[in-house]
Amino acid sequence: MADTPPPTPGAEPTAAPTALPPVAARIIAFVAIVLAGAAGGFIGWAFVDLQTEGDATVATALGGLVGAALAAVGVGVVTVLALRAMNEWRTLQARGGHRRRILPRSPMDTVAD
Repeated sequence: MADTPPPTPGAEPTAAPTALPPVAARIIAFVAIVLAGAAGGFIGWAFVDLQTEGDATVATALGGLVGAALAAVGVGVVTVLALRAMNEWRTLQARGGHRRRILPRSPMDTVAD
């Protein structure tokens, strides 16, 4: 086993790095999903309302529900991808920036004289 020194009394424990995006980014993502759901619900309701005649309350409600669900899921996917990309960018910056990896040249890259 490795010899590790005992913890000193009164020393602050170091916090483990977290993979969570900042709170502000999560709040913005949540608000975007809710707004997209509301807009999708209105679009779905209006679409079905324009297609039906008379009393079609159930149909328009289902159209609104389906529109809201589709819009919220779609924006949810985009926000998750954006938050993951932002987290990856922050991780690269914390490690000292993005370093370009240089691959060795293959013999097929050279042209024979």
